[in-house]
Amino acid sequence: QVQLVESGGGLVQAGGSLRLSCAASGLTFSSYRMGWFRQAPGKERECVAAINRNGGYTYYGDSVKGRFTISRDNAKNTVYLQMNSLNPEDTAVYYCAASGGWAGLSLLSSYTSWGQGTQVTVSP
Repeated sequence: QVQLVESGGGLVQAGGSLRLSCAASGLTFSSYRMGWFRQAPGKERECVAAINRNGGYTYYGDSVKGRFTISRDNAKNTVYLQMNSLNPEDTAVYYCAASGGWAGLSLLSSYTSWGQGTQVTVSP
């Protein structure tokens, strides 16, 4: 049974930083692409960052390019999201997800396993 557990969310002031972690179990981690998605109240879930199996390719949503960095440690079965220069528009629940397929890296439908989410709140 695949389990993804996010941690590292919280409340931060605008301009601050947070680092999210997602620990994976029940899967061969290096065989899965990993993504970070977020969903704000009243909005659709969107992909903010994703990474391929060996970490050699990454995707970033336009709103986070240059501020967020996704990385993975296959030895630790963990994917990270370093978030810098946070602003109130980044406030959302952030989800970690795993994709065993080959379809679009940023597509919601490519991901079959999801974590429970972690709240990130950025105050003005």
